[in-house]
Amino acid sequence: MLVNRFTPARDLFDRLAIGLSALCFVHCAASVLLVAVLATAGGALLHPAIHESGLVLAILLAIAGLGRGFLQHRRPVPMMIGTMGIAMMATALSVPHGFVEAGFTMAGVAAVATAHFLNRRALAW
Repeated sequence: MLVNRFTPARDLFDRLAIGLSALCFVHCAASVLLVAVLATAGGALLHPAIHESGLVLAILLAIAGLGRGFLQHRRPVPMMIGTMGIAMMATALSVPHGFVEAGFTMAGVAAVATAHFLNRRALAW
């Protein structure tokens, strides 16, 4: 018999990480559009500190949520997808601002959000 171990407190980090991924995705899409339309206003959104802080926060939430989840459910797929997503986000910091950077970042945050979603599902069983 499967026991549902899913509780709101248990998946807090996963829910926070999914929300952060969504905000990051919107930020990237809005930044590219703003840069295309309003070059001066888009500059503030593209400041490196925003991206570096977001990456650090994503890494911390991934360690807390995915790491704790792995220790409980022992399924490696969420951790592997999350690691791949974090790597894509880190790669985005090393390329010039623009469509390539936004593409790496958006693909990375989508992968991290997927990893946290899968982690939540694994914790529910």
